[in-house]
Amino acid sequence: MEFRQLPTPCYVVEEGKIEDNLRILKGVMERTGARIMLAQKAFSTYALYPLIGSYLTGAAASGLFEARLGAEEMVKPLAERGKRCENHIFSPAYREEDFPQILEYCDHIVFNSWKQVRRFSAQAKAAGRSIGLRVNPECSTQEGHAIYDPCAPGSRLGVTRANFEAGLAEPDGRELLSRLDGLHFHTLCEQDSDALEKTLAAVEEKFGKYLGGMKWINFGGGHHITRPGYDIPRLERCIRRFQENYRLEVYLEPGEAVALNGGELVTTVLETGENGVRLAILDTSAACHMPDVLEMPYRPPLRDSREAGEGPFTYRLGGPTCLAGDVIGEYSFDRPLREGDRLVFEDMAIYSMVKNNTFNGMPLPAIALHEKSGDYRILRRFSYEDFRERL
Repeated sequence: MEFRQLPTPCYVVEEGKIEDNLRILKGVMERTGARIMLAQKAFSTYALYPLIGSYLTGAAASGLFEARLGAEEMVKPLAERGKRCENHIFSPAYREEDFPQILEYCDHIVFNSWKQVRRFSAQAKAAGRSIGLRVNPECSTQEGHAIYDPCAPGSRLGVTRANFEAGLAEPDGRELLSRLDGLHFHTLCEQDSDALEKTLAAVEEKFGKYLGGMKWINFGGGHHITRPGYDIPRLERCIRRFQENYRLEVYLEPGEAVALNGGELVTTVLETGENGVRLAILDTSAACHMPDVLEMPYRPPLRDSREAGEGPFTYRLGGPTCLAGDVIGEYSFDRPLREGDRLVFEDMAIYSMVKNNTFNGMPLPAIALHEKSGDYRILRRFSYEDFRERL
C-alpha cells in the first residue's frame, strides 16, 4: 500500500523511527547496565512489541489489561525466541478479584500504599514475585502541567516520607518493610535529566536510609531520552551513582521516549469556511483522536504549515464533533486549503491511540504501519460495531 491509499483519519506508526529511538535507549542500557521498560500507557501498538522487546527489558503496565497485553504480545513471543522480557505493574490500588491474574502475568508488582502492601504482598511473595512501594519525594519539577504532576499537593500517587514512617510505626511496619524488594517513583513529564538529578536528591534526602536494604529502584517515566538535545551523559551519571552508592538495580520506564516522533495522524479537510477567521473542518477530532491537545493543552506539529500569521493563509482547524472547543489550533499555509486536502499531524504515536474515544459516534482512526521497506500496511480498521459494542 502507498501513502495516498491510506484511509483517513489514520494513525501511521513509523517502524524506522521507533527503531531509531530503541537504539538510543539500548545504548543507555549497554553503557550503564540499567534496565529500560516500555510504559504501555503512552504507546500500546502491540504489533511492534516483538521489536521493542528485542531492544528493551520488557513492558510496564498500569492495570490488568495492559499487564496481559505485555505478557501475551511481548513476553510470550520473545520467550519463544529465547529472549526473556520482564513485565511490571503499578496501580494506585488493586482489585481483589484481579490480583490472581496479575500474579500470573507480572514479575514486579509495585504498590501505592502500606495498606496495599499489607493486603497483597504475602500472596505476591508466595508466588515468587518481586514487590515494591511507590514513594512521593514531594519534589515538583514541572511548570504549567499540574494535571501531570504526581508531586502536587494532595497527590494520591506515592507514599510521602511522613506516611512512609507512619506505616513503619505500625505493629507490622518493619515486617512489611522487609518484604519490599524496591522503591519506585515517577515524578517527571517530558523532562530532561537535570529534573531527574534534582528529584534523586529529594529521594535520597527522604528515603535514602532505606535504600540499603533494597534490591532495585525504579526511576519511573517522563524521561525524554530520545529528544534531540537531551542530556544523556547526565542521565547515565545519575544511574551509576545509585548503582554504586546503594548497589541497586536501576529501572526506567519511559513511554514517550520509545515512540517520540514515531508516528503521524493523517486527516482530510472536509469543508472550509469563514466566521471572522478562516475555518477548516477535518475528519479528525482533538477531543476524540488527540485528547492531549485539549488536556495539556498543546499545539501539535503539522507538516507543511507555519505559525498563525506567518503564511498568507491562516486557518483554525477543528474536528467534526458538536463540542465547540474541538479545536486543534491555528496554522498558516502558503495556499488556501481545499476540501479533500490531506494534512499530516506529526508526533502522534504517543498518547493518541491509547486515549482516543468515540464521543459523538466518531469513528476511531485506522492504524497503519509504515514499514522500513517503505510500504504501508493497515494494522487495524474500526467499524460501527466497535462503537456499538462499547455501549
